Amino acid sequence: MTLDSKIPAGPLEQKWSSHKMNSKLINPANKRKFNIIVVGSGLAGGAAAATLSELGYNVKCFCYQDSPRRAHSIAAQGGINAAKNYRNDGDSVYRLFYDTIKGGDFRSREANVYRLAEVSSQIIDQCVAQGVPFAREYGGLLDNRSFGGAQVSRTFYARGQTGQQLLIGCYQALEKEIHKGGVKMYPRTEMLDLVQVDGHAKGIVVRDLNTGAISSHAADAVILATGGYGNVFFLSTNAMGCNVMAAWRAARRGALMANPCFTQIHPTCIPVSGEYQSKLTLMSESLRNDGRVWAPKDKETARKIREEKFNPNDVPEEDRDYFLERKYPSFGNLAPRDISSRAAKEVCDEGRGIAPTGLGVYLDFRDSIKRLGEDKIRASYGNLFQMYEKISGENPYERPMMIYPAVHYTMGGLWVDYNLMSNVPGLHVLGEANFSDHGANRLGASALMQGLADGYFVIPTTIANYLATQKPGSVTTSDPAFAQVEGEVRERISKLLSIQGKRTVDSFHRDLGKVMWDKCGMLRTVEGLTWALEEIPRIREEFWNNVRIPGDSDSPNMELEKAGRVADFLEFGELMCHDALQREESCGGHFRGEHQFFESDPEVQSGKTQPGEAKRHDETFGYVSAWEYHGPGKTPTLHKEPLEYESVKVSIRSYA
Repeated sequence: MTLDSKIPAGPLEQKWSSHKMNSKLINPANKRKFNIIVVGSGLAGGAAAATLSELGYNVKCFCYQDSPRRAHSIAAQGGINAAKNYRNDGDSVYRLFYDTIKGGDFRSREANVYRLAEVSSQIIDQCVAQGVPFAREYGGLLDNRSFGGAQVSRTFYARGQTGQQLLIGCYQALEKEIHKGGVKMYPRTEMLDLVQVDGHAKGIVVRDLNTGAISSHAADAVILATGGYGNVFFLSTNAMGCNVMAAWRAARRGALMANPCFTQIHPTCIPVSGEYQSKLTLMSESLRNDGRVWAPKDKETARKIREEKFNPNDVPEEDRDYFLERKYPSFGNLAPRDISSRAAKEVCDEGRGIAPTGLGVYLDFRDSIKRLGEDKIRASYGNLFQMYEKISGENPYERPMMIYPAVHYTMGGLWVDYNLMSNVPGLHVLGEANFSDHGANRLGASALMQGLADGYFVIPTTIANYLATQKPGSVTTSDPAFAQVEGEVRERISKLLSIQGKRTVDSFHRDLGKVMWDKCGMLRTVEGLTWALEEIPRIREEFWNNVRIPGDSDSPNMELEKAGRVADFLEFGELMCHDALQREESCGGHFRGEHQFFESDPEVQSGKTQPGEAKRHDETFGYVSAWEYHGPGKTPTLHKEPLEYESVKVSIRSYA
């Protein structure tokens, strides 16, 4: 299979402009003849549905939540990046582009990333016009703050509720189009499969989560904007409902899954406190603007803190290890997420962790409160501090926060070309559900940027390149392909319900999550991944023979919903481990223990990097890994898209 990324020719800074000029057009009268399905109503899906409807297309939008306002985009806290240079601190489109390429450890597609940086400023203008209440400076101008992996302030924010405010703006645009009749909304409806006619994506099969009814929907093109797959680890910062079902069902139908092992561990989450937990809570990366990350220098002090025999405020300054500032002086506490997470893990592995479990370090606002005053800290982060206190029972104004890394975002996803179309004609993929922009590590405040860029500005232009080749309305649900897929969906549901075993769905999810975290989490090794590839099929086999799902399929049944999602995770997790095992290098969030810099390496001795940092092998692995799935237990096929850099010099990634 040849992967054609369809990257436009010409200078990098002119690619998007020339591509828009050369893209096919559909006149307004003909747009009304085309039907488009959008699965997902978060920032990417909601923006796409609203904008396509504004252009005149007929849109059906599906979400499993009871309202688009419940999409997980609402949970994003810290901000959204844009290269407006309001602070006059040297920012530019190119600098945002370069920071993103470097942050992704040179494993993302150059042209896509430049386009993302280029349209970033338009996103802010769009959201301000919608009334999004971004923070403002005293004079009324929009305020900015810093985020990890950058030395400029380019992040626009609304306290710690940026995702919520952006989603409300997007939701208003979507509701306007629903009221006009351009968008028909299907809440509490879950996509269970993709329908192809003559090799093209022409519809989906869904289940009404309120009634259990199975139905089919046809369209001229299908857009998936369904988020990431972090919940394969069971414990993550994602809402419990977040899943990989839509993307994975497309992969089962031939769509390629790209870089699935590229998962992001976020350094600032509230540490796990017990086996009863089903998710973890994110504390925004924006907190690292004013909070300092530290751990005791000696193990004995850490032990006393863990046993509540010593107050962290009483640890003398000279006995505190501000390890991010020590290891990465140029970026300090705003070092990128992947290396900040590994640094915290290293400290805890040494026995200097401060949480009761030993898995935690401090995020301390003592110095910022002294410098700026508590009122300023409250104005910037008040809701985050309140959330922390409700969960932990501790006042972060008086005692430093405890944090530890946790699974957060996924950089991998379905493979797409420059038009955001997968290798399955007609199937387009937006936001976190695709792989295209973040490489092996996403910089903070770039997820909201990508979701809105894809939905508001990219797909409205690029989808016409496909639709112009199609006869509108030529495929309906009367096509035999719909009955075939619908029958397979019903058969799968019946099979799940018929097992009537002894174990709960969650128990299998926990088992899988532990394998994934231990063997395919922050540290991966050939031994661990090989073991995981033996263990996951064992868990999957027991699942299909011993899971118990109460109730039936003809009414609301949350256990049935979860079972379908966990069944997908049990297949998808195996693919992740195949990808992690095949990629014999370390890059970004993919850290292979065998591939790191050691004291004896020339690069360390010359001061280019430090021991323990990720060691890439660009000559061997400078490509996108796009996997073709062949079924449970079968070895997937790897297809490669070479990564070529014309404007960026690939180098050792250093933040020292």
